[in-house]
Amino acid sequence: MHQNKIGKLQNHKQIIKLAFPIILANAATPLLGLADTFAIGQTGIATHLGAIALGSLIFNFVYWGFGFLRMGTTGFVAQANGADNEYLVKLILTRSMFIGFVIGMVLVLLQSFISSFAMYVLDGSEELKILVKDFFGIRIWGAPATLITYSLLGALIGLGKTKKILWIQLFLNGVNISLNLFFVLQLQWGVKGVALGTLIAECATVLFAWFILQKELGFNVLSFFVAAKKEVLNRDSLWKMMSVNTDIMLRTLALLGGFAWFANQGAKFGDTTLAANHILLQFVSLSAFFLDGYAYVLEMFTGKAIGKKDPVYFERQFKDSNQIAAVTALLLALLIVICGHSGIYFLTKDEGVRQVANQYVYFSSVYVLCSFFAFQLDGVFIGATKSKEMRNASLISLFCFLISGYILVHFFGNTGLWLAFITYVLIRAVVLYVYLPAVKNSLKS
Repeated sequence: MHQNKIGKLQNHKQIIKLAFPIILANAATPLLGLADTFAIGQTGIATHLGAIALGSLIFNFVYWGFGFLRMGTTGFVAQANGADNEYLVKLILTRSMFIGFVIGMVLVLLQSFISSFAMYVLDGSEELKILVKDFFGIRIWGAPATLITYSLLGALIGLGKTKKILWIQLFLNGVNISLNLFFVLQLQWGVKGVALGTLIAECATVLFAWFILQKELGFNVLSFFVAAKKEVLNRDSLWKMMSVNTDIMLRTLALLGGFAWFANQGAKFGDTTLAANHILLQFVSLSAFFLDGYAYVLEMFTGKAIGKKDPVYFERQFKDSNQIAAVTALLLALLIVICGHSGIYFLTKDEGVRQVANQYVYFSSVYVLCSFFAFQLDGVFIGATKSKEMRNASLISLFCFLISGYILVHFFGNTGLWLAFITYVLIRAVVLYVYLPAVKNSLKS
């Protein structure tokens, strides 16, 4: 019994050790936006600041939609690594990078259409739209580098090399912030300077991540691609990866749709309520940095367990990881309860917004507490590459969210909206849990 407790404690420490670099990397991401805002803010030109905001929004939406490259790669690599098949790991990574490059080049070729569509959808003055087009026209050339980096990060997570992810994120931040400050503050290049700095940083980062992973696996990706071209471009393997990736993309779009509907409903209650809900969502987003870290680790554990065909290993990691994530979610929820009011006063000076946000701060706390299991199960299904189940869970929970939201909002206003939002994340977890036996079946020899 004593030995079991020691082993359990050591496993908990290992999970935290793996998750911590990811949490730090996630937390470092917003620094880029802050640095861009600071640099452009020093020019004193509001239109430039607005152009950066809208331009970044376009890329966030596009790149988030292709986040499946990271998630799909993680699952396949973790499974191959669990089976001790290093050649398959190299094959999967090279195939994923090829897909990322192709999609990135398609985005570059379609830049005129994407830019025109974005300008049609987004509101703003003609001057603002011209600046956004300039920003987009420069940054879009970094699409292949960014999407290939997603594949490289996915492989590192699948291999359990989470510290390397932190170094890559810090490298990206350091280069991007330095160049943006230099181009904007020293050379006075304004919006184009920010776009160019980000483009160079994205290209430098893919080379840095590429170097790290090649060192870890001891192979040259280009030479491997030439030698194993037929296997890399095998139609069935490509179709399987694209099928999984398509399901993950639909799942991501469904989640995006849920958050968009939440924001849109809040807007119907007026600008004050919209702003208050937005502030509370920042607490939710901050909490996600932590919970995502444990989910990423569980992706690796699940894939490894499937590769090893080891159900005992999976059950142990699933249970221990859930315990840590649950405690973390509880601590984060308590932190929002204790410090939420102070955070609201820090984030806004508008008394009306403060009053409404304080009224609903406890709902954001409950959401964070209830969300951890959905994060964890996402990690399980990504690691198992059970993408159809993830897609179905997201669509079912979104449908339930819309139905319950319309009813609860009608009777209880913004309170009903938050109740529906909490129900949304709970239903997603319940549906995924119902699908869990499909993952366990993958563990059978």
